[in-house]
Amino acid sequence: MREIVFDTETTGLDFAEDRVIEIGAVELWNHIPTGREWHAFVSPGTRRVDPGAFDVHGISNDFLKDKPGFATVVEEMLDFFGDATLIAHNASFDMRFLNAELARVGKPPLDPGRIVDTLQMARRKFPMAPATLDALCSRFSIDTSKRDKHGALVDSLLLAGVYIELIGGRQAALGLVSAHQEEQRDADGAVIRILPRPVPLPSRLSADEAVRHRAFVETLGAEALWLSILPADSAEAAVG
Repeated sequence: MREIVFDTETTGLDFAEDRVIEIGAVELWNHIPTGREWHAFVSPGTRRVDPGAFDVHGISNDFLKDKPGFATVVEEMLDFFGDATLIAHNASFDMRFLNAELARVGKPPLDPGRIVDTLQMARRKFPMAPATLDALCSRFSIDTSKRDKHGALVDSLLLAGVYIELIGGRQAALGLVSAHQEEQRDADGAVIRILPRPVPLPSRLSADEAVRHRAFVETLGAEALWLSILPADSAEAAVG
């Protein structure tokens, strides 16, 4: 299963007027980073970077003056995205901006059904706890020492680590999660992943312990609930 974790930086907060100036994306395959990345700085045309936005990401108007426009990089971005599930933090923000940019160049919007919002996932998993990217990196002990300001690619790399932890941590990264995972969506449209264990864990009972356990259960009477769930031969089940 292919997934793309992505992030954007913008000139400000108004998606109708402000512009995307940086896009970063990293590829996951079965929840494992493949090392493939895509990144671009984008000229905002005549739109100027808001001072408040500059304080967050540090991308200046002077730096952007020779960068390509969105129309130049859009095909590369869409090719990298492909038909993968798209993962973002506070995804509605990034989606509004990207879809506005796509509309300006005559491209159809990204399908909201492809989007997984890690902000919604975190809020459901840790109610009332801080759910910013920084807070989640701290919760999961993800190293942010090389990041002094927000950046689309570095934040995508950090978010990939957060996402893997949110769906099951290192077990997911090591491929121990079933490929036949189920998905549900909450009222806000955020995907909730249900990750079943691929195979049952083997019994840790010895054969002798299993025999003694069955003998004890049989003393509880014919109506004992345990009798309905014990294997036909618990000693045999214990040793496989």
